[in-house]
Amino acid sequence: MKWIYWIRLFDSKFQADCLAKRMEEDWWVYGYKSPRFIEVFRLKKVKYCVRFVW
Repeated sequence: MKWIYWIRLFDSKFQADCLAKRMEEDWWVYGYKSPRFIEVFRLKKVKYCVRFVW
């Protein structure tokens, strides 16, 4: 199981959570399967990042 990291870093946890929720619920619209696991985590107490596993 390898994590895939979203290329963009977010300034707030809210922004990262919005992306994670969109990945869970809206990817079927574009013909993709939703990831099995999605995680929002903090980098050096400054920025937030999203990672996921297919």
